[in-house]
Amino acid sequence: MSEKKTNRENRRRRRRRNQLISYCVMAVVLIAVGMGCFFGIHAAGSAVKQHQAAREESRQELLEASRVEESAQAQAAVAALFETESTEETESTYTKEDALNDMVEDTLAGMTLEQKVAGLFFVTPEQLTGVSQVVAAGDATRESLEKYSVGGLIYFAKNIQSEDQLKEMLSNTASYSLFPLFFGVDEEGGKVARVADTLKLDKTVPMGEIGAAGDTQAACDAYQNIGGYLSSYGFNVDFAPVADVLTNVDNTVIGNRAFSSDAGVAAQMVSRAVTGLQETGVSACLKHFPGHGDTAGDSHTGAAQTDRTKEEMEAEEFLPFQSGIEAGTDMIMVGHITAPNLTDGDSLPASISEKIITGVLRNELGYQGIIITDAMNMGAITEYYKSDVAAIMALKAGADMVLMPENFEEAYQGVLDAVADGTVSEERIDDSLRRIYRVKLRSRVL
Repeated sequence: MSEKKTNRENRRRRRRRNQLISYCVMAVVLIAVGMGCFFGIHAAGSAVKQHQAAREESRQELLEASRVEESAQAQAAVAALFETESTEETESTYTKEDALNDMVEDTLAGMTLEQKVAGLFFVTPEQLTGVSQVVAAGDATRESLEKYSVGGLIYFAKNIQSEDQLKEMLSNTASYSLFPLFFGVDEEGGKVARVADTLKLDKTVPMGEIGAAGDTQAACDAYQNIGGYLSSYGFNVDFAPVADVLTNVDNTVIGNRAFSSDAGVAAQMVSRAVTGLQETGVSACLKHFPGHGDTAGDSHTGAAQTDRTKEEMEAEEFLPFQSGIEAGTDMIMVGHITAPNLTDGDSLPASISEKIITGVLRNELGYQGIIITDAMNMGAITEYYKSDVAAIMALKAGADMVLMPENFEEAYQGVLDAVADGTVSEERIDDSLRRIYRVKLRSRVL
């Protein structure tokens, strides 16, 4: 925030300096005009008094020469001043990026600590409201959003009944929220298509089929189609595409949800999929970093581990994520798999591992967008960690958003208490919110 105030103060100083420069320019021009009139009168007088001595004529010639020189100097000074003013104006140009940054900072400045912490959670409408099945947004939704200003809501098939019902539910929910909301869904195509399956839409084929055909434009077209109908209902986040490389043929959890067992093919497909989806205004979320394609276990029910070396993962698993980053993906989901060769042997799931989230994804791969955990109500987390502990660990590891904690209220209160006692700093919370709101507010500016 102090840096923003400094930038604004610098712009005010430049405006004041530009005003002073303008006054100087006007003064120089007036002096030059005055000198011209003065010497012009003297020149006319000398013409009338031609009988004056030759030395007077010489003096006038010298004065005229002096005037010409002074005029040239004045013109040069004016040109220099205009050049300086032009340079200053260029330096002080207020860009769309500046406007976005200011909007983000203004949003954060207007949030209470409770609102900030709630904004890090991405939950189901049932977790938010306490209702067993949400198919409409009314008083319960409005009151819950007043209490918990969550960052996002994720919907499943049970929340969808018809096109009109879905549109109205999302529209009403958005109108109740004080801050912009993420509306997310898992819509990968193939067997994971919550919206298309429920509404009986023409369903996109599994990504494995598109990858096998080798046509990257087909990947782009598929996700443009998916993004098109998602955005028409009000969704702005798709937890897709799958960026895993299917390096273990016995892995049925991922299977043909992945584009390919060839890392190069998967990388090309993921890049085009991200582009196609985000062109529709729906944010992509690559999953499941650092790569779920080699595991035999299912992190939905318990621990899942990859024994791939870091060198192997850099050569294969990381490639689709890197290509998705280069394509500009708004989000990356970190899975619950353990990868001991990335963490010096520890068995922490990737979603709560600082070595993986900050060390590898942020620092080594250079990702600066939103990092979200996989659903924290999955067995790989709930068997070993309470909701509050898991949420705090995820944030301390470098995650920006916590998806579907087993007990949302416990997780929320745990993070709030952690900020109060200094376990997690408010500055750390603000860093994540800046990344979140850059995406949420971007369309208003750019």
